[in-house]
Amino acid sequence: MFLGEVVGTALLVLIGDGVVAGVLLNKSKAQNSGWVVITWAWAMGVLVGVFGSLAVSGGVAHLNPAVTIGLAAIDITKWSDVPTLIAGQFVGAFIGATLVYLAYLVHWAETEDPGLKLAVFSTGPAIRNVGANLITEIIGTALLLFGILALPAEFPTGLAVALLVLGIGMSLGGPTGYAINPARDLGPRIMHFILPIPGKGGSDWEYSWIPVVGPIIGGVIGALLAKAAFGL
Repeated sequence: MFLGEVVGTALLVLIGDGVVAGVLLNKSKAQNSGWVVITWAWAMGVLVGVFGSLAVSGGVAHLNPAVTIGLAAIDITKWSDVPTLIAGQFVGAFIGATLVYLAYLVHWAETEDPGLKLAVFSTGPAIRNVGANLITEIIGTALLLFGILALPAEFPTGLAVALLVLGIGMSLGGPTGYAINPARDLGPRIMHFILPIPGKGGSDWEYSWIPVVGPIIGGVIGALLAKAAFGL
């Protein structure tokens, strides 16, 4: 279970942060290819991550502490499994972010803007407003959990969740970059702080709690709403 979360989250972050690096960093062939490319690749990251995690674990593929805690809040996941799952998710995020750093090794020095370098690893608001940014992350993650729990049993889970994340990114991602996942944001942000990235600037720790607290609150709300609506 731990290793499945490591593998799945590493794949998620490798593909997801990788596309952001491709779009934002100077002299990348994908530079300036835009938001649609980013949202599609993040969805594909979810798809590959879920498949990779399931191949290892045989049955669990959360890749997201908000999903883990939300499902535990309605007794689908055991609370005793939560620390193991979240630990795996963060280790996977560390690995995925490091691989992105290595894949774009010569592009960091070619990119002058430190904000773009941070954006490869973690989210940030288009308009900085604590209350509004928190609300956006709560709504997006509540939709994620509600959508996951609404899935019919016969629909392939990985594909369905990937399409759900694609929709969330395109519709609700504009204000904050749709972290909707504490491990996906905080894990790479920590690696941004640690890695020797030329001219990287600060890691915006002042904002860093919002993509952690917002998704956890949203995940619990979405799971509770789904439980009430679907009789889980």
